[in-house]
Amino acid sequence: MKKISLLICFVTFLSCAPKKKSISPTAILITGVNIVDVSNGDILQNRQVVIDSGKIKKIVETVEDAEEYPTKIEAKDKYLIPGLAEMHAHIPQPPTSNTRIEETLYLYLSNGITTIRGMLGHPTHLDLREKALKGEVLSPRIFTSSPSFNGNTVTTKEEAVEKVTTYKNEGYDFLKIHPGMQLEVFDQMVETANELNIPFAGHVPVMVGIRHALESKYASIDHVDGYLEGLVPESEGVDPSANGFFGYSFTPLADTSKIDELVALSKKNQVWVVPTQSLFERWFATVSSDELLKQPEMKYMPVSTLEDWKRRKDESTKPESGFNEEQWNKFTAIRRQLIFKLQENGHGMLLGSDAPQLFNVPGFSIHHEVDGMLEAGLTPLEILQSGTINPAIYFGMEDTFGSIKEGLDADLVLLNSNPLLDITALKQISGVMVRGKWLSKESIAEKLEQIADNAKNN
Repeated sequence: MKKISLLICFVTFLSCAPKKKSISPTAILITGVNIVDVSNGDILQNRQVVIDSGKIKKIVETVEDAEEYPTKIEAKDKYLIPGLAEMHAHIPQPPTSNTRIEETLYLYLSNGITTIRGMLGHPTHLDLREKALKGEVLSPRIFTSSPSFNGNTVTTKEEAVEKVTTYKNEGYDFLKIHPGMQLEVFDQMVETANELNIPFAGHVPVMVGIRHALESKYASIDHVDGYLEGLVPESEGVDPSANGFFGYSFTPLADTSKIDELVALSKKNQVWVVPTQSLFERWFATVSSDELLKQPEMKYMPVSTLEDWKRRKDESTKPESGFNEEQWNKFTAIRRQLIFKLQENGHGMLLGSDAPQLFNVPGFSIHHEVDGMLEAGLTPLEILQSGTINPAIYFGMEDTFGSIKEGLDADLVLLNSNPLLDITALKQISGVMVRGKWLSKESIAEKLEQIADNAKNN
């Protein structure tokens, strides 16, 4: 009887003893990493980050049974940032092959871009967006615009109502505005978009003008479009359609004392700005096409594309086009003033490079955009914010992505050094995680080599 009592006590003790928590077979542990808090620039040193099921599950100073995690990423002395957003991206559409489309998406990922805002939508992009969300294709998170609203596609108020309604019902995230729309057609589009609660973004048609565009509450104005034209005094009596490349022709007439007014109007109407400054320092710029073609990332683009880029750049910057270095220098200086002041006193900046556009290779072009923002006077932290937390705020998804917090999607970039001290650290990637899927430096290099091989034959 005494033995039975002891046995019962022993069994009871075992059942009451704390059970060792089992570690999920799909869990990933990042150890000893320094986390960059993009909200304020603080560094959380030597943290352990647990990821599972595509989410950041835990961020702690110490973790039990670290050796039992099935996947462990040693990150001592490395820095973890949220995945970047390319807020002016382009996704190929038919007849481009599925292989090339998937390669383009991977080029973004290979440079730490885990979210893209596609700026020229197509019905196939709606399906691609859902496949990316479900993990059926390896891709950044996708937001897609509608097909273009421009002077050829929308010519009447009735067409504006019809197209806004159709694109809203089809599920596009926002409307894309291109040049050429007449004022009354634009205003009808704005009215219908507001009624149906679908945002609009992109270019500023010259018949609309920057002030009316800002008062119409664009979700974002891209390329800093319309701002330079807005600096030309009314007394000059210019023909708005003679503005040239994003206002380049009006450069000698621009009155930079008007910048503060436009910046204040941007803030009042809560209009975000996507600079795409790299476009103006690479395509429409004094650097030669031959020099750009020598850059290493060009090997990831098909030969036919590079030939087209060279032809178009050479045509748009030849002397007969009116392009000259002196005016370009002034044009660029004004754009940098606009970008700096829109950062300091405007509503907010979003990181975007317009890729793939002339000599802007997807993913890689974001580093050229970063250089342009630095030249304009932005700090590394401000630039990081423009590509992480600001896009999350823009989309109203701060509880999903844009920073490194428990419960958010595991969209992460592991860097070899601190990007707040030197923003070129964004080029030194140790690995990328897209919603919990880890892409090591080695696997990225292998895939890029395949893409380069394929590009040679196209």
